[in-house]
Amino acid sequence: MNEEGQAIKLKGVGDGLWVTVDPSRTVEVLKRDLETVFNRMHHLAVNSKVVLHTETGENQPELLEKLGLFLKDRFKVSCVSAPPNLKAPSREDQRTRKRDVDRSWQHHRSHVLMLAGRVRSGQKVTARKHLTIMGDVNPGAEVVAGGDILVMGCLRGKAAAGYPDDETKIILALDFQPEQLQIGGHVVTGIPSFEKGRAQFAHIVGNSILVEDYLNVNPYGRLPWPEVL
Repeated sequence: MNEEGQAIKLKGVGDGLWVTVDPSRTVEVLKRDLETVFNRMHHLAVNSKVVLHTETGENQPELLEKLGLFLKDRFKVSCVSAPPNLKAPSREDQRTRKRDVDRSWQHHRSHVLMLAGRVRSGQKVTARKHLTIMGDVNPGAEVVAGGDILVMGCLRGKAAAGYPDDETKIILALDFQPEQLQIGGHVVTGIPSFEKGRAQFAHIVGNSILVEDYLNVNPYGRLPWPEVL
């Protein structure tokens, strides 16, 4: 649920709520917009878990603490926390980010391999980093990438992301029917069928591969700013 034209955005993530605030607004404006959105949820906000962060990705503990106390007092949420591994960007990160924006990424060579067409049975596609297939991956075909794998069609073959040992990567397909999945060193076969026409993605949770609805979880929505890949 996004509140257009307001200083905050709210969406459901897993068993909690992910709240993004505009740090350029005053605390009073942010509290007002939080109240507007949470009032519409009525009792659903009570005892909910809230992840609170700024849309710029900057760590502003004083601002987030004030808003967290407001949510706990006004709407009785159970807890308010920052996103996992949130930390203030270093000066080098800030310089790199400014350079990327100033140049509009025109002077960077992409490490993403993007292919248009069908990967057929017996074919194997390998990418050093991220791999995007604008088409289907047929049964008997194999796609391997050191980064994420995005299939803008039906995935019915084998897919290995984060190869050989990166467990932070994902495998996404608009129609998710793989024969076999591998992320880092984890491999799974015999994956149950999912509803056709729904985007699904696989990622590591704990020590196993979990497949979830992409729109419900929106893993890329957690990235605070665009980065050159």
